[in-house]
Amino acid sequence: MESKRTDKQLRKEAGLTREKAIEEAQKVAEAKRAEKRLAEEAEQLAKEQVRKEAWLAREHAIEEAQRVAEAKRAEKRLAEEDGQLAKEQARKEAWLARERAIEEARKTRKAGEP
Repeated sequence: MESKRTDKQLRKEAGLTREKAIEEAQKVAEAKRAEKRLAEEAEQLAKEQVRKEAWLAREHAIEEAQRVAEAKRAEKRLAEEDGQLAKEQARKEAWLARERAIEEARKTRKAGEP
């Protein structure tokens, strides 16, 4: 009887040891899964950061291009306004010269009349 009890105890101990080994293996597997999950999350965050930086750089480039284009438009507009003012000034001067010539011609005609 003594040896059967010992066998029973040995089987029980073996069962407990097996359960502990299974639990330990499950803990190790869970730790590996958690580690893998953390690594994947870190990788995802890094990718998101790269995407965000690329988006910001693209937005900055667009804004800079728009600023340059607006500056060119403003410069062109000023040049056109200057040209328009110069044309207007030339027209006024031509009109004044024409008016003076007409006035001179009239005076000359009046002076030549009897």
